[in-house]
Amino acid sequence: MSLSHFDAQGQAHMVDVSAKPDTTREAVAEGLVLMSAETLALAQGGAAKGDVMGVARLAGIMGAKRTSDLIPLCHPLPIAKVSVDLVADPALPGIRVTATVRTTGKTGVEMEALTAVSTACLTIYDMLKAAQKDMRIEGIRLLSKTGGKSGAFHAAP
Repeated sequence: MSLSHFDAQGQAHMVDVSAKPDTTREAVAEGLVLMSAETLALAQGGAAKGDVMGVARLAGIMGAKRTSDLIPLCHPLPIAKVSVDLVADPALPGIRVTATVRTTGKTGVEMEALTAVSTACLTIYDMLKAAQKDMRIEGIRLLSKTGGKSGAFHAAP
């Protein structure tokens, strides 16, 4: 299997998508921030720095929009939609982060969805680290993607 971000000589390059048709594309990614029940309670409204979930949601949206600035070979994309959902899950305990990104273009938005989740998770950690330094960010993965030549992908549960 050849990797599209390398040329015949093995040099990294940005993939040429100019001949590809514009299609509607969507990607959904998820990640978890695992913490103690006490820290989760802070995230749900008791943190001195303010609204942890709201700030993390905005950070995730901003992360999706800035993906091409962070990942060297990503194309800048006209993002049509970014939603970041954060759900407190006492069973973990922790916060489950899900991001959905949509565009109409020549390349997919998987990296934007993964960056949104990563940025939101890191923001949660940043805002709660005074209460718990051993929180864990885990399970960042692509759940699904649609559109483009390779078609749909849905991760196994």
